[in-house]
Amino acid sequence: MPRNSRALLLDLDDTLYPLSRFRLSGFAAVAHHVARNYGVDGEDAFRMLATAMRGPQSGRELNLLVERFKLDVPVASLVRIVRSHEPVLHLPEGTKATLEALRPSWALAVVTNGIPSIQKAKVAALGLEALVDTVVYANEHGSGEGKPEREPFLEALRRLEAAPARTIAVGDDEFADVFGAARCGLHTIQTREWRRGPFGPVSICADAVVSQFSEVPVIAECLLPERLSHAA
Repeated sequence: MPRNSRALLLDLDDTLYPLSRFRLSGFAAVAHHVARNYGVDGEDAFRMLATAMRGPQSGRELNLLVERFKLDVPVASLVRIVRSHEPVLHLPEGTKATLEALRPSWALAVVTNGIPSIQKAKVAALGLEALVDTVVYANEHGSGEGKPEREPFLEALRRLEAAPARTIAVGDDEFADVFGAARCGLHTIQTREWRRGPFGPVSICADAVVSQFSEVPVIAECLLPERLSHAA
């Protein structure tokens, strides 16, 4: 029998922590690499990458690094460093406190898109396995494309022994997280704490929208009251 009759399926990146922190961790690894192997000032390299990440060249940071410092190195090799490095990450205190508050009343699963090896490194660095009941790496299920396919959500429900009608999915991406969960019959909450907008005042698909992850317990209780869950 499941510990709780209600469940929450939680996205990872830009839901439980800001994805920008992983990118900065990767850029720090790249800066260290080029400093050690190409004589580049590591602080200058990291500063350039971090600045580019926040500007119109976001997404081309490594290309800019190669161009700026005239490095004879394939950009693909720097991408591999970002993907394979051991990330230095810390779970926001608000996220940790919220998960700890949810655990007594909800079964919890993380359902995350992305290359599984990278996502597993993030989960380990954030210490999430101690705070949730299971972690589903979405790209290991279904066709391998991840959410919004049904299979990752269904796998989380199977592990938690949870019914769709008693489960809420929480995530920042309206297509992958919200639409994907809704088509499986789940309730949905869209988070907007760290994902860039612009957003409309309401979500097209989500049952509710929160500006901070810490609001999830109250909204989840409104969507799926415990007393109704016990009576079912």
